[in-house]
Amino acid sequence: MKKKLQSNADRWSRNFSIIVLVLLVAMAIFAPIIAPYSPIQQNLAHKLLPPLSEGHILGTDNLGIDILSRLIYGSRVSLFVGLTGTFFGMVVGLVLGLISGYYGGWLDTVIMRLGDVQLAFPFVLLALAIMGVLGPGINNIIICAIITGWIKYVRVIRSDVLKAKDSEYIMAAKALGLSDIRILKQIFVNCFSSALVVATLETGRIILMESSLTFLGLGVPTETPTWGSMLADGRTYMRSSPWLAMVPGLAITLTVLAVNLFGDWLRNRLDPKSV
Repeated sequence: MKKKLQSNADRWSRNFSIIVLVLLVAMAIFAPIIAPYSPIQQNLAHKLLPPLSEGHILGTDNLGIDILSRLIYGSRVSLFVGLTGTFFGMVVGLVLGLISGYYGGWLDTVIMRLGDVQLAFPFVLLALAIMGVLGPGINNIIICAIITGWIKYVRVIRSDVLKAKDSEYIMAAKALGLSDIRILKQIFVNCFSSALVVATLETGRIILMESSLTFLGLGVPTETPTWGSMLADGRTYMRSSPWLAMVPGLAITLTVLAVNLFGDWLRNRLDPKSV
């Protein structure tokens, strides 16, 4: 009975996350086609219209801009930053994790101590400091995501590499005289599933980080439609027009939830012992 309930829960999580993520990707790709209005077109005569108003399903903001259009175009920024930051963070973490675990010695010490120093700083404080130095911009947010996320991959990959070093197939490869590069390629194949699970969870964190930094004015420039800027604009009207903040807030919540559920499901599929 317990296994059946667990199986049903995993199936529900998988279906929900896949549906949400597919809709999000489709929305971002076909934004120019499905968005009813321009995400920057102002119409002060129709400002602060409530949801389900004629011609505006989700209403309008304080400048008369259609909220649905801003929401659709905002998904592009969130997806681009989340996927790009995750990819490059995973690449950096994989390389450093393989080097740290395989070679050990002073390289391992330097890499892990740098990671410990970074983890000693609160995440929000570190992100704010990085963006304060680099300045606002999508590229700088991606750099911030890489700097704040690489150590998570390093720790997971290093642990897997340390286990693999003592395995029989690695000893056999060394006995046959294979180069370190070829051995590391074999270890990489066995470690990639762990990195992939971390990547799915990191994507949600980066999306949330981008929205938070943009909300604080340190992320994407205000002229670009993003969910974070929609939240920032809507906070002034929380009492009179709460939908201005509720709509992007709900979009962020559903997206991060779907990504995390997909990551949990993927972890269970790749490593059944973790259930």
